[in-house]
Amino acid sequence: MKSPLLSLPGAVPAEGVDEGVAAHYGDLFREQRALAEGTGFVDLSHRGVVTVSGPERLSWLHLLLTQHVSDLPPHRATEALILSANGHIEHALYLVDDGETVWAHVEPGTREALIAYLESMKFFYRVEVADRTADFAVVHLPAGSIAEVPEGVAVRETPYGRDLFLPRADLESYAQTAGPPAGILAHEALRVEQHRPRLGFETDHRTIPHELGWIGDAVHLQKGCYRGQETVARVQNLGKPPRRMVFLHLDGSEVHLPPAGTDLRLADDGPDGRRIGFVTTSVRHHELGPVALALVKRNVPVDAHLMAGDTAAAQETVVEP
Repeated sequence: MKSPLLSLPGAVPAEGVDEGVAAHYGDLFREQRALAEGTGFVDLSHRGVVTVSGPERLSWLHLLLTQHVSDLPPHRATEALILSANGHIEHALYLVDDGETVWAHVEPGTREALIAYLESMKFFYRVEVADRTADFAVVHLPAGSIAEVPEGVAVRETPYGRDLFLPRADLESYAQTAGPPAGILAHEALRVEQHRPRLGFETDHRTIPHELGWIGDAVHLQKGCYRGQETVARVQNLGKPPRRMVFLHLDGSEVHLPPAGTDLRLADDGPDGRRIGFVTTSVRHHELGPVALALVKRNVPVDAHLMAGDTAAAQETVVEP
């Protein structure tokens, strides 16, 4: 779904998964600094919006999600996953309940599969699942923003800012009052700095929550049964995940960033060294320079110097080995 804000001055369209919104508006670092200072907004209207209503919405979702939501208070933001039977991550939902309806935004291209799964699990529960993407757009306000939130809009308040479920028809008029726009690349740079994983970027077909540090934030270890719980409990109580997410400081003298999927190897092993992981997201940060998130094998020493393709990389621990 193409955003009308692509008509704003300087807008350069994003590509790939984030197609439909602006990558930037002409000055990537200025946009990052504005967000870091709590000003401006990010157009996330390409994300899917799904709602669940009905008197049993929270107790029903509690059975399906990795997060404890049966007693979720109104207006408290949370996030949750849906796992496969083997404990692999299939969906990530960013939730808030407004007292009558649960609002969730999800990754572009995932809402149809998510809704199909939710519909298949309704049985006799008094719930209604709806795709509201055509009617509502997600807008992100950074932490510290004093931008006005329109009355009646569902809001997710998090340490990283506020996600607004704004009527799509109001998107252009709201943009005129919310401060300078920032593109998805600025939003991604701050996400990487904050070590926050993203479905489809830090995940592949075999990722489990422990590898990305999603335990606690999106996975509650004390709640009842849900699909994939056996894997979560087994890894938590008896073992360690096979991989772990790390934060990389990349060699700033390189012109090009190593793209997602670039092999990682130990620097001491030379150019023919074995693959010990791969880059998941690489960005240029306004203060830190080129940085990245990556997945490495759990037994890679935390002080080992790495090579991302031909680019030297120093790692910072995110998930303990």
